[in-house]
Amino acid sequence: GSRPVTVAFLRDLAPYLGDIHGQHDQQKLFSPEAQREMLDEAAGALDLLGQVREAWQGWRAALCELADLDRAEQERLRLADLWSLQRNEIAAAGLKPGEDAQLENERRVLRNVAKLSEAVAAAYGLLEESESSAGAGVGQALKRLEEAARIDATLASVVETLRPAQIAIREASHELRHYLGNLEADPRRLEEVEARLALIERLKRKYGTTIEEILAFFDDVSSRLAALESAGERRAALEESIARLEARFHELARELRELRTRAARKLARKVQEELAGLAMPGAVFRIQVEACEPGETGMDAVQFLFSANAGEEPRPLERVASGGELSRVALAIKTCMAPAREGAARTLVFDEVDAGVGGAAGEMIGRRLRELARRHQVLCVTHLPQIAAFAEHHFLVSKSEAGGRTAAGVELLGNKERVREIARMMSGQKLTQEALRHAEKLIEQFSAR
Repeated sequence: GSRPVTVAFLRDLAPYLGDIHGQHDQQKLFSPEAQREMLDEAAGALDLLGQVREAWQGWRAALCELADLDRAEQERLRLADLWSLQRNEIAAAGLKPGEDAQLENERRVLRNVAKLSEAVAAAYGLLEESESSAGAGVGQALKRLEEAARIDATLASVVETLRPAQIAIREASHELRHYLGNLEADPRRLEEVEARLALIERLKRKYGTTIEEILAFFDDVSSRLAALESAGERRAALEESIARLEARFHELARELRELRTRAARKLARKVQEELAGLAMPGAVFRIQVEACEPGETGMDAVQFLFSANAGEEPRPLERVASGGELSRVALAIKTCMAPAREGAARTLVFDEVDAGVGGAAGEMIGRRLRELARRHQVLCVTHLPQIAAFAEHHFLVSKSEAGGRTAAGVELLGNKERVREIARMMSGQKLTQEALRHAEKLIEQFSAR
């Protein structure tokens, strides 16, 4: 969209635009992980690999959770016993909110029956029993005032004011008489109250300062016990989940192994055919798929085996391949992988794919690059004229110094400049007519093929 972007943005975007292959990428061929990734890509197994990884991660997560449960088993049992004792102790007490205040009042009464009886009896006597009691006095006063009110009506209001007092005295006297009738010393009941309050006090020291706090602790410990009891159910569910996830993982891993095995035979055959076309007719290339410990990529170890000469047993690529051989193996694999990447990177960049390669092999590499260019845009950085001669467009990359700084430049060469550059690549800085004729012939020869 003709907008400036950051280098970081281009770095993230690059894998979707191009596939860069340099000398460092050749060294990656030695990595078993990289070899497995290439095989999976060639096999079209990336979706299946994602399912295997998901099944593995789910299986391992369930195993870890079960291990955590096992490690805490003894602690859970100890806590379960403690919480069960606490719950049972509180439940056996049968506490009720406000009970302690009622019991403390009852204890005070039972401890002071004699004092209470004496005080209440005296009060009752002052209210009702004698002629000089308050009740008698108020009654006589009302009787006299009622007589007077019949003479002077203004006293009627005083009568009405005093009458509730007479009623109040009668009601109070009745209650005191009833209280005295029920008040009696009861040592056995006092012992029961003392014992009950002592029990409540012990529970307060353990579980809370009030009965309400004790009951809240009871609810909390009951919830914890319920959670512990459900832990057994969680364990059973985990074991069932582990068995299911393990079976799922092995099923998918076996399917992935079959896919890899078929793709390994097919890719190895194609790579070997490509190597024959890269001046390595006796080369043998195999892809070994062997069982290994389960992991998130399945249960397979992938290894590329190579032999440059007929009659030699193929061995791991990193042990036997020279620099030039590795360059051709890398190109052969890249060529064979290209169809699998049709929907991915459409630009292939090769940086010094000719490393360690001589003239005849360079021509073979150039031919393969040109074939790749029929399906992809191919950019190649090379020092071999045999490869450069196959190109449809030739760019010269140069360095220069200005103001104490080094700058790189890229120039698209025309036909004449291209002939001169290829001649320079063949003969060095000193150009001869023979080198120019040879370069011109090389371009004409390779362009016609």
